[in-house]
Amino acid sequence: MGTAQLTAVPEPKYWHLRTVLLRAIDSEFSIGEVIPNERELSARFGVARATLRQALDQLELEGRLVRRRGIGTLVAAPRVGVPVSRREEGWPGGSREQSWHTVDCVSGPAAERLAKALGVPVGETVHTVRRVRVEQGQTVATESLHVPESVLAQLPEIRLSGAPAESEDQARSVLRRLERLTMDGDSRAVELGVAEAEEAVLLQRPPGTPVLVVTTQYASGGRLAALAVSTYRADTCRLTFGETGLVEVTPVAPVRTAS
Repeated sequence: MGTAQLTAVPEPKYWHLRTVLLRAIDSEFSIGEVIPNERELSARFGVARATLRQALDQLELEGRLVRRRGIGTLVAAPRVGVPVSRREEGWPGGSREQSWHTVDCVSGPAAERLAKALGVPVGETVHTVRRVRVEQGQTVATESLHVPESVLAQLPEIRLSGAPAESEDQARSVLRRLERLTMDGDSRAVELGVAEAEEAVLLQRPPGTPVLVVTTQYASGGRLAALAVSTYRADTCRLTFGETGLVEVTPVAPVRTAS
């Protein structure tokens, strides 16, 4: 096998400036301190304002800087450590409710993509519970928990009273019924993504903001019982796995899917 020659790719100006700015931030400024304005920084580093804005935008996306209206651009605090272990991401309900807060619940026929992911026929009713996760007073994630009606059909309905809204009442009912199932296991995957419009609103970030997507499959009775898609802000949090910070793997037996 021959060897390939690697061709050097010129580094974009804004990326080089981003590296220079990062060194200056780490050596000259403290967390929460306001950095000089664009005019001063452009003059100091001898670059155009457009190039500077690109570099600053990149550092904001990376969570190193944060812009505050009326104040300026500040050095951001380190990312919040968010545990993604069996305790926090385990069977919906129970201890999860300490950090996850219900937004609403929508029930409707499953489109082809969702039906395939859940292993159910297209058009089957699926209940989608939306929640947000709050850490240290800040919203760091959203979650869409999809539960097929066929999974809940074997369980009695639960009527709750005193809920602030009907959709929240329905969400709590779905979670309580789901909690009665016996879990066989769960499987979790993490990938990089971007916040879509609805997620961006809940995360209070612009659409397209980098996020970490945690997809969890819950198995019960030899089939896929629920699918949770959790979207974490990549600029303000880092995910930790397992009780010791190590990646925790739970084997899941093969599940039945619709043919």
